[in-house]
Amino acid sequence: MRTLKNLLAAGAASFISSAALAADLPPPPMYVPPPVEDFGGWYLRGDIGFSNQKVQHLSNALEAGLISQNQKADFNSAGIFGLGAGYRFNNWFRADVTGEYRASSTLNGYEVNTFNGGGAVQNGFNKYTGNKSEWLIMANAYADLGTWWCITPFIGAGVGAARVTMANYTDVGQTTSNGGFAGGPSSAYAADASKWNFAWAVHAGLAYKINPSLTLELAYRYLDMGDGITGDVIAYDGTNNINNPTTFKHLTSHDLKLGIRWAIDPVPAYAPPMMPLIRKG
Repeated sequence: MRTLKNLLAAGAASFISSAALAADLPPPPMYVPPPVEDFGGWYLRGDIGFSNQKVQHLSNALEAGLISQNQKADFNSAGIFGLGAGYRFNNWFRADVTGEYRASSTLNGYEVNTFNGGGAVQNGFNKYTGNKSEWLIMANAYADLGTWWCITPFIGAGVGAARVTMANYTDVGQTTSNGGFAGGPSSAYAADASKWNFAWAVHAGLAYKINPSLTLELAYRYLDMGDGITGDVIAYDGTNNINNPTTFKHLTSHDLKLGIRWAIDPVPAYAPPMMPLIRKG
């Protein structure tokens, strides 16, 4: 009986000692999942802005006898309105597809010509007016260059198509010969016309992350839209010797845009696991 009591006492002492030792041991290590990387996911975008447009040259079939020409033609600024959707692949690369309406811009141009007319050298002055607008579809890719204080500089490039529409085109001119008028003032007009062209662009800008879902962009874009063309230019008396639409060669634009990106599936903020309390013994 005494032996049994000794065994029970020894077992109880061993159990109490083990429990006390376990209480003094540090907690077992806990698995901490890796933090979720802050990239990836679909987004929608919207842009507004204004353009600063240029045309390299205006040409017409009636310039066949041209000797010299001094020409200047520009377009006024106009509004830009765009929508698009894209995907952010990682923290430095994203791509999107955008559709854009570029509002009507007014043409202001003139040219002074010297040409052979009827066997004599003649001078002509022409003043041009009209309007131009575009629909633009682009596929764009961007490289984000790092983030500092929630601001991310980026660069990019895009390719697509531009539907250039020329409207309300008029040409008012006067021809002189040997210092005198060779005829009365002339005037002509052209029907509206549209043309699809290959378009390309380069981008640069700054993005500011407002919250995990919204990012604000301020961006510059150089855009090349190809050529525009009017309908056949016809005199106001209805006469027209040859088909002679006016071609607007090499239309380009320096655009300034303000945009916003909305992440459809923003990455949730990473929250570290709760750490156990360590008792000080």
